[in-house]
Amino acid sequence: MICKEKEVDKEEEEKYGGQAAGGSGCAASQDLCWTLPQSCQLSMGKLDTREGTSGGRYQLEIKIPETYPFNPPKVRFITKIWHPNISSVTGAICLDILKDQWAAAMTLRTVLLSLQALLAAAEPDDPQDAVVANQYKQNPEMFKQTARLWAHVYAGAPVSSPEYTKKIENLCAMGFDRNAVIVALSSKSWDVETATELLLSN
Repeated sequence: MICKEKEVDKEEEEKYGGQAAGGSGCAASQDLCWTLPQSCQLSMGKLDTREGTSGGRYQLEIKIPETYPFNPPKVRFITKIWHPNISSVTGAICLDILKDQWAAAMTLRTVLLSLQALLAAAEPDDPQDAVVANQYKQNPEMFKQTARLWAHVYAGAPVSSPEYTKKIENLCAMGFDRNAVIVALSSKSWDVETATELLLSN
């Protein structure tokens, strides 16, 4: 993975008063934690959001092209997350500044703040994950409960749903893979019968 270290170091120096994070160390500022440039990964600290992801710690993969800052970095979620604008399978993100709305004056800090805003307020009419977006619009409470469960299972958040957890355990007891069970139940509105049919068909 190639990082444009000079540009990244300059941004870090400006942000942290002349002291870049450097190496594999971590320089934290509120909710943001940098591990650039060597690993090209970044950890977003525990966030307080309205979309069910509160309390989770999320890891991102950032690939910085040689043409940065004239072209945007490539960013995806490594940590699994249930969100309309983020793929529950690949972690791909639907965010305009990572595509055609990027400007050379923008920085990695701009990206991180935009991601925080996206986690706090989803855009279901411009989804990356249509299944999640459909649940978000048709059953907001189920979406929040599902997002909380994913945040608990994959991002270490403290809050989860005992009802959903029991359904997961029951299907896992039948020999199905836990991650596959979570995806099947989440995408099938937590209906055990249809989720089981999906698991058996794969």
